[in-house]
Amino acid sequence: MISIFSITAVLAAYLFGSIPSAVWIGQAFYGIDVREYGSGNAGATNTLRVLGTKAGITVMTLDILKGYTATNLAYFIGLSITGPQDSIQFVNYQLALGITAVMGHLFPVFAGFRGGKGIATLFGMVLAVHFDAALFCVGVFVLVLMVSKYVSLSSILAGFAFPLSIIFVFHSPLRAVVLYGMCICVLILITHQKNIERLLKGKESKINMFKKKTAV
Repeated sequence: MISIFSITAVLAAYLFGSIPSAVWIGQAFYGIDVREYGSGNAGATNTLRVLGTKAGITVMTLDILKGYTATNLAYFIGLSITGPQDSIQFVNYQLALGITAVMGHLFPVFAGFRGGKGIATLFGMVLAVHFDAALFCVGVFVLVLMVSKYVSLSSILAGFAFPLSIIFVFHSPLRAVVLYGMCICVLILITHQKNIERLLKGKESKINMFKKKTAV
């Protein structure tokens, strides 16, 4: 059901997603637009490479909170519209709001529609929809990152781990969540196309989590 509450929630979700954490933190505290350096993305990984660990972790945390908060706006629409919190209809509202937030991160109105790749915001959404699966994805991400030092590869495999864990580990009966997980895989492949090409050529940059601010 479309109502003023659901429309307002979708708009708010997009605006939450549009908050350009990397751009604002870089400009406010370092006098740098991270989109002009490194990979050119307004995300946590590029912030980490350009500005260092402290800035990177801060941006990642804020981007996760964007996705988590936007997804949970479903609680404010009203149960009369969304249905019970354990219903398929409620989860559908959560997914719709989360996807809207991710679109806001990719195309932020507050930063000239030049955003990041949306991995942290996607994780915030997964965290809100299925906490156990989110932790499973974190485990995959950390394990791959420790072994390979590639954030892109870690993000890709963690993204693919979500629908697989939903189907084979947690056996979720909610088809919408499974479908969303498959959509995550497609979105990650699209946003990481250049990373995949560099990985195949052996030219992808590895990450140093303890790197200090880079002089630029």
